[in-house]
Amino acid sequence: MSGGGGSGGGGGSSSAPGRFADYFVICGLDTETGLEPDELSGENFEQTPLRRTFKSKVLARYPENVEWNPFDQDAVGMLCMPKGLAFKTQADSREPQFHSFIITREDGSRTFGFSLTFFEEVTSKQICSAMQTLYHMHNAEYDILHTPPTNDKDSCSSTGDCNGTSVSKLQRFNSYDISRDTLYVSKCICLITPMSFMKACKKVLEQLHQAVTSPQPPPLPLESYIYNILYEVPLPPAGRSLKFSGVYGPIVCQRPSTSELPLFDFPVKEVFELLGVENVVQLFTCALLEFQILLYSQHYQRLMTVAETITALMFPFQWQHVYVPILPASLLHFLDAPVPYLMGLHSNGLDDRSKLELPQEANLCFVDIDNHFIELPEDLPQFPNKLEFIQEISEILMAFGIPPEGNLHCSESASKIKSLRACDLVSDKRNGNIAGSPLNSYELLKENETIARLQALVKRTGVSLEKLEVREETSSKKDLKIQCDEEEFKIYQLNIQIREVFANRFTQMFADYEVFVIQPSQDKESWFTNREQMQNFDKASFLSDQPEPYLPFLSRFLETQMFASFIDNKIMCHDEDDKDPVLRVFDSRVDKIRLLNVRTPTLRTSMYQKCTTIDEAEKSIELRLAKIDHTAVHPHLLDMKIGQGKYELGFFPKLQSDVLSIGPASNKWTKRNAPAQWRRKDRQKQHTEHLRLDNDQREKYIQEARNLGSTIRQPKLSNLSPSVIAQTNWKFVEGLLKECRNKTKRMLVEKMGREAVELGHGEVNITGVEENTLIASLCDLLERIWSHGLQVKQGKSALWSHLLHYLENRQRKTTSGSFSTSGILLDSERRKSDSSPAMSPLRISLVQDMRHIQNISEIKTDVGKARAWVRLSMEKKLLSRHLKQLLSDHELTKKLYKRYAFLRCDDEKEQFLYHLLSFNAVDYFCFTNVFTTILIPYHILIVPSKKLGGSMFTANPWICISGELGETGVLQIPRNILEMTFECQNLGKLTTVQIGHDNSGLYAKWLVEYVMVRNEITGHTYKFPCGRWLGKGMDDGSLERILVGELLTSHTEVDERQCRTPPLQQSPSMIRRFVTISPNNKPKLNTGQIQEAIGEAVNGIVKHFHKPEKERGSLTLLLCGESGLVSALEQVFQHGFKSPRLFKNVFIWDFLEKAQTYYETLEQNEMVPEENWQTRARNFCRFITAINNTPRNIGKDGKFQMLVCLGARDHLLHHWIALLADCPITAQMYEDIALIKDHTLVNSLIRVLQTLQEFNITLEASLVKGIDI
Repeated sequence: MSGGGGSGGGGGSSSAPGRFADYFVICGLDTETGLEPDELSGENFEQTPLRRTFKSKVLARYPENVEWNPFDQDAVGMLCMPKGLAFKTQADSREPQFHSFIITREDGSRTFGFSLTFFEEVTSKQICSAMQTLYHMHNAEYDILHTPPTNDKDSCSSTGDCNGTSVSKLQRFNSYDISRDTLYVSKCICLITPMSFMKACKKVLEQLHQAVTSPQPPPLPLESYIYNILYEVPLPPAGRSLKFSGVYGPIVCQRPSTSELPLFDFPVKEVFELLGVENVVQLFTCALLEFQILLYSQHYQRLMTVAETITALMFPFQWQHVYVPILPASLLHFLDAPVPYLMGLHSNGLDDRSKLELPQEANLCFVDIDNHFIELPEDLPQFPNKLEFIQEISEILMAFGIPPEGNLHCSESASKIKSLRACDLVSDKRNGNIAGSPLNSYELLKENETIARLQALVKRTGVSLEKLEVREETSSKKDLKIQCDEEEFKIYQLNIQIREVFANRFTQMFADYEVFVIQPSQDKESWFTNREQMQNFDKASFLSDQPEPYLPFLSRFLETQMFASFIDNKIMCHDEDDKDPVLRVFDSRVDKIRLLNVRTPTLRTSMYQKCTTIDEAEKSIELRLAKIDHTAVHPHLLDMKIGQGKYELGFFPKLQSDVLSIGPASNKWTKRNAPAQWRRKDRQKQHTEHLRLDNDQREKYIQEARNLGSTIRQPKLSNLSPSVIAQTNWKFVEGLLKECRNKTKRMLVEKMGREAVELGHGEVNITGVEENTLIASLCDLLERIWSHGLQVKQGKSALWSHLLHYLENRQRKTTSGSFSTSGILLDSERRKSDSSPAMSPLRISLVQDMRHIQNISEIKTDVGKARAWVRLSMEKKLLSRHLKQLLSDHELTKKLYKRYAFLRCDDEKEQFLYHLLSFNAVDYFCFTNVFTTILIPYHILIVPSKKLGGSMFTANPWICISGELGETGVLQIPRNILEMTFECQNLGKLTTVQIGHDNSGLYAKWLVEYVMVRNEITGHTYKFPCGRWLGKGMDDGSLERILVGELLTSHTEVDERQCRTPPLQQSPSMIRRFVTISPNNKPKLNTGQIQEAIGEAVNGIVKHFHKPEKERGSLTLLLCGESGLVSALEQVFQHGFKSPRLFKNVFIWDFLEKAQTYYETLEQNEMVPEENWQTRARNFCRFITAINNTPRNIGKDGKFQMLVCLGARDHLLHHWIALLADCPITAQMYEDIALIKDHTLVNSLIRVLQTLQEFNITLEASLVKGIDI
């Protein structure tokens, strides 16, 4: 597990004795088999022989085997010397190199390796002469290749010649001549251990190497020291420190207790020096979101340090995917793994990044460690409180004299700082040698550009760098004598401080995560079988509690495998004893924070809480180092035969295997531990009985639960036959398909779940962060599928590259004139469109959709274009269809992909497209809502009534379209043109259309049935029903109307009919809202139905405001739509309305105007009842006057609509109803049975309307244009 195996000891079963090291291994050149070139390492033969790589072998290992950690010869051989053997001559530098590595077993457990590579002189004559022969061959070949052909021009050939020789001289510079050069070859000694005590192992190996190279032989034979480390040095128990003897000096290691952060022994300092804080935090964010991460460096140890540090800083989460910090050269094909990975790639220091052919880069984070440089995937969200976080880390680094921007291109000021330790500064300040200015390391960093950058950032966030604290060294050196050197102690301190700061971010962020864990209702067995379908965490509720700026990061983080596994672990482990150690530590920390936050239990603020646990954590390390708990047995003479154990200076000897292969007969710690182990077994037994699973089963389950997403943690290092590679790829294909199934299901459940909850209520959407996250992760999945097994790629996006190839092919075919089906237009469509006016349907065209994306200038990169194209296809419900069409070009797929690629596995491909087809069941606006600033062509169709000669219409019409993102402004429509297209900035989902005319000419009356508007890119079509006259003296005398529209649901794929406009006869319910109020044509509702309608309308508005802001639909629809508030109140006022004569219409507005006159005369006669009543009446009159005075030519019903909207906005509706119910005018104009005269009904109506008071209703501009109240 990540975290350096601090929990559970990393590997081994419970029977493993607590030994410090399992194996001592020697690798190098096998003189028996001689020089074998290592073809897999991919080094070409143009290299000079000294530069080539040859196969290395495991020469010896002690002991042969231990049962709790079987020896994996191939893996150890490959990782000890990942590049094989290296040869050098006396001319080259031959410094020993140390590096560590990890072997991950199939079950996810780990073993750690530490190896020291040094050079030994080659004594074998055969090898030297073989190398000489290789050189002769190489030079001969080289001369043949590089001598220019002799041309007829002499001069030319001679110049050519001299060029040739100068090059070959260069090539021969690192040559080997057996008579004059000494040949050296690399050899490596290595410890394989169950836990990662990196510093201790490094010292052991360095001292062993020193013993071989120093002129004086060591006090005891080497065998004694190796025997000691293998059999006599125990693992320190948790929370204890251990001291044992190396060849030349004592070695100390310490292991954290079960309540501290897990064991981690790599220097964090180095990572910050190599990359700088900003880069580390960005890389950390990529790792948390499970991007593919590729580290690149010429130092194996650097790869390992960065990988281990990043995964350790994730505490309490653990990297769940492929983890290969050192990728052996022979496994390069593994880079096209279509899964998240964290891999380290060795660079030879010659080629730069551009030479690196990487199969997929759409979701790749590329870290060039040696050059202080990091390439991030697009649209990486910010880590929460990133600036304050960086500031907190920087303060710690500066206290240790490390400049926050890293130390690679170390500037003057930075090195000046290094020499001036911050702690010295602090003491100096006390001595008064420095003026009392706030002199901190900050002063020195003033001239440093990064700090200037940091400061600029920090200024914007209102944090001051002047107050930058330098932590004073709190350790009371006087009383405690530390048992390790100063430098090492510093590394311990810095490590723990940085790790605590990182861990603190998660304890703060997830302080109340337990509340949101969904405990399974059924028993464990069935929970496991349905694990993939189960939601284990209430994401929506958790996110709704979080501060807005955290959401982009958190919503993506909650979707990761590591988060899912973390919660699974939580569900699996009920009682304390059984808890995963990492979880136990985390939970205890969270509990502490919860105690501190009792005052504000659920309020989550984005206030930055600094880490408070540092001192305590430092203290425990310091105490362990001051008082060593265990001291191991000293190395001693073994019973070796006389004359054994001698060796030559500078050569690592062949050790005596007979003494090293078996440990001591009795082993005191295994004995001592036995009862404790039995006790533990008993406890586990009871617990598992309670779970009804035996231990193995349970292990298997936990493992399965962890491996859901990825079955492969590390490639098989042993056998690299084509069949194994094929099998690995097959696993990937299966994994991708499974992931696709789970993703589509998850996205549908999100959508459908919410839609089911809100059936019958406006239109539903879970736009906003959550949906964006899911769609982004779908885009990532598509990129991974498209880059699996890829042969040819242009640009960074494999999907876009494929689309471009397809486009090119299409253009070639169309120009050659063979065929063209750029769009599909269906015949049934044409026949239908004759009978009623409808828009000609949009063509379904993959190419056209690509063109739309290419025309959007805001999208600059290939990855961005691919994502936009996926979003557009999702919105148009064509994703599956488009991809099917793209993949139907088999020739192209064959050309671009290797045989094993996902896209060439026919069954899986079919299933994949079928899963994507299910998206057509729901509506997405993932394109419209994201690309808000682009220009979009809109197509308008106005359908006037056929019956009443629209052709005689003489006035000049105009239209104005509004959407959630903006409005068009008034567009003049040329007379008699009923269809037109215009371009404007994305309006979002359309809400209202205002339509009117200027009343000019002889026949200025217009009866409009409905208006249709279509977005020409996404194909969304909206219908705005009208069914009323526009004209003076007609209907209610309106010259303009506000129409509320709704989105037409598009055709289903099944019947492939594409009729976008429903037939003309509207359902009565549709007409109800828009037809004149003459008593004979209005469906009469009884009081019960009217109350219900009001209840539903108000309920809709209440629900609207209870949704997160990003997820609300259109409020206009809820106010003015078919069953909105306006129409419900209209029913109230129509109930029992007296109609005077047969042919004259009376409108509600007429009644309201009479009421207004009545109140105004009351005011003048000063017959004023109570004050409260007076303000209500004044308000009412003020609104009616304002609406009547508006410059717009709105009819009486339009005015009523405006009044209701304003009343709702200003929370006055219930006052007005109360006012009108008591008004004498009401008595005159309403029958006795009228609802408005029934006091109990009016009171309940008032109560319902009062519920709107708590909401802040903002009206769309089109509803209240021209009114300033």
